[in-house]
Amino acid sequence: MRTNEELQKDVQYAIKWEPLLHAAEIGVIAEDGIVTLTGSVDTYAKKEEAEKAAKNVAGVKAVIEKIEIKYGSFGKKDDSDVAREIINAFKWNWEIPDGKVKVKVEDGWVTLDGQVEWNYQKVAAKKAVTGLLGVLGLTDSLIVKSEIKDSIEKRDIEKAIERNATIYDEEVKIKVSGNMVTLSGTVHSLYQKEECGRMAWNAPGVEAVKNELEIDYAY
Repeated sequence: MRTNEELQKDVQYAIKWEPLLHAAEIGVIAEDGIVTLTGSVDTYAKKEEAEKAAKNVAGVKAVIEKIEIKYGSFGKKDDSDVAREIINAFKWNWEIPDGKVKVKVEDGWVTLDGQVEWNYQKVAAKKAVTGLLGVLGLTDSLIVKSEIKDSIEKRDIEKAIERNATIYDEEVKIKVSGNMVTLSGTVHSLYQKEECGRMAWNAPGVEAVKNELEIDYAY
């Protein structure tokens, strides 16, 4: 098991390795596998990238994100301008269904609401917002409601996980109840846990994924 200091250095190096980020902007605290990120950046995209980089480090069980966004004069925008840019970004993104995602912007904080058929559409909407200047935060209230009436094939999800080289040999149990998939068992990293969730979401008909996988990190 790595020490707190070793894990802290690994996360610092991971952040430093990302071209979008400046390591000096972000502070890292590691304690028993829980990593806290502090500091300030000038875009919401950098905030998201720092969290992603930390989650992908082996040994990280959870990430607490306390990074602030401090825009300079160039990045500041009125809520109406931010809303227009989001709507325009949605318009040119084929993954986001027209008229399904409602947008609210208040003091730079964006709320997405509405109903989509697939989780990838929900992910695409969030990603479109993340890269825009003027965004200080995001609340994703989108609901996935599938129009597929066929039952979810548990074995298809199992096969998808087995094909994934990063998680194929882990102890993942899958339970299907209606349109909900529940994942339980043990994996060895936060990255593997999130990958299992992503695989489950890709199954046709899924409207909710309950990810109860535990992380048992062994180095």
